[in-house]
Amino acid sequence: FPMAATDPQVLALAAQITESSEQDIPVLLLKLKGILSSPSLGCEESNKIKQDIYDYGLTQYCLLVLKRDHSQLRGAWATAAQLAEILSHCCVGLEVKEDPEEFYKKFLPSAIDSLLVLGKRLQARFIRAIKDKEKQDFLHWFQIVTDAICWLFGGHIQLAACVLQNDRFLQLLITDDVETAIIMMSVLHNILRINSSVLLEVEEETLHSVLDELVYKLSSTTNPAVGSAATKLLLLVAKFCKQLVQLLTDRYKGLKGLLSKQWTGKGFDRELNQLLDLLYLEQSSGKGEMQKQHQAACIIQAAWRGFQTRKRLKKLPRAVITLQRSFRAKREQELQHLTKQKEDEALKLQMQLQRQRAMRLFHERQLALLEVVHASQVNKYMEEMEEKSALTIQRFWRGYRARRIFHQQKQSLKEYKAAIIIQRAACKFLEKRRRRRPLSPWKEPKGLTDEQRLALQQKVDDYIKLHPASQMSEETSKELHVQAQAKLAQFLLRSRLDQRAMQRREALLAQVNTDVELLMNAPGLAETTEKDLGAFMSRSIPVATKARQTHNTMLKYTRWPWWKKLGDEFMEDDVIPDDAINTELETLFIGGRK
Repeated sequence: FPMAATDPQVLALAAQITESSEQDIPVLLLKLKGILSSPSLGCEESNKIKQDIYDYGLTQYCLLVLKRDHSQLRGAWATAAQLAEILSHCCVGLEVKEDPEEFYKKFLPSAIDSLLVLGKRLQARFIRAIKDKEKQDFLHWFQIVTDAICWLFGGHIQLAACVLQNDRFLQLLITDDVETAIIMMSVLHNILRINSSVLLEVEEETLHSVLDELVYKLSSTTNPAVGSAATKLLLLVAKFCKQLVQLLTDRYKGLKGLLSKQWTGKGFDRELNQLLDLLYLEQSSGKGEMQKQHQAACIIQAAWRGFQTRKRLKKLPRAVITLQRSFRAKREQELQHLTKQKEDEALKLQMQLQRQRAMRLFHERQLALLEVVHASQVNKYMEEMEEKSALTIQRFWRGYRARRIFHQQKQSLKEYKAAIIIQRAACKFLEKRRRRRPLSPWKEPKGLTDEQRLALQQKVDDYIKLHPASQMSEETSKELHVQAQAKLAQFLLRSRLDQRAMQRREALLAQVNTDVELLMNAPGLAETTEKDLGAFMSRSIPVATKARQTHNTMLKYTRWPWWKKLGDEFMEDDVIPDDAINTELETLFIGGRK
């Protein structure tokens, strides 16, 4: 913070902003308008307050708030427009002594860019607005923002070129809306009035874009306000620089006729006549040279057109034949394409009908077989059908994959066959060449000498001495075999006994589960009948009842239509997807003894 005496209002506002939340900062910054517009302030005091505002970072706060989403601010676009006005007033008359490069080359261009972005968004919402009240509000805020831009580059002349070269300024100027177009042309008028040579400082593409838009507005609209503003701008451009007058006459040949025919008698004849006088004066000064150039150009064009015409006449029959050939080929190609498309559609429809018919026949056959097949053979039949279906799907998939791999490896197969042909030819050639050679006499392979034989035998004996083999007598081997057989028989006997015990435990557990379920479902003692007593006295009745329920449940599930079992592809075979079925097959106990 600066050490010099600071305005108490600025100091209090800075402290309040530091302690406030981010949502309250835009509303607090609006208090700067009252501080700057105080009637008791003089010129020096006002500049001192602006310096304090900049030193305490309040100006930077305004710029940061303008870079945010304006629709989320408290007060929305009205707050953003007022902050734009406050930012421009804070920057005009401010002389930064500490780090001026940061202020003039970074802060001010960033402020201009933010104001232009805000103006572009307000212009877009004004164009999209439907209600008259909304359009008036957006137009008022747009006027405030453009006034802030004019005020800013009016206090800092070097910003005029920055505004003119900004792409968003051209986007704001290139609009079909009358109100915003007039406001933007007034901004351009202020730029030219403040810095008349700015059009010569900008790039040629930017200059052409601005002049193109002004001439376009003159040619595309009949609104007198737009025509007057565009004419005054062109007059201002022509007065300030003679080079631009020459550019207007050379680049826009029909501008004089457009101005004299369409805009005469519209209420701004004085400015219109001045602009026409300047354009005609420039044309008359360069008329002699232009006439000579025009005649030379006419001679060159006449000679060139004659040459091109004679050349075209020579090639005309050939061109007609080529055109007819290409037309017939294109028509034939289109007919073939249409025919192929119709055939493909017919084939697709036929295949779809065949699939539906096959699916319907399959389900009808399946339902008919389920009615004929005995209940005990339903699961076996379903497994066989699933296995056949899986084999069919696998067969088609393997065929498709083999065909696809074959097409992918077609080139490799062709190269492989070519290599085989080349190798076969090479082998035939070598075989013929070998047959032509005379047979060499057979030579007996060289054998080992006596000394080599003795040395090799010595090495074998030494290795046997160092690695003697383990020996076992025949009695020991038989005894070891008998022990192994005895241990194996003992293990098999123990495993058979354990298996029988396991089966016995599972049978007892199933019996207990069946009894528990019968007891849970049994009626009270007061409601018990002789039929209920028979279920507990006999072991075969509950087992048969449970088996009948399970069989009916599974048979009902297998008779469901196919569309009810679409989600059962990944279910296990013994799972019935019905929440009402609580039958557990493992709880059945089959009566009997071991």
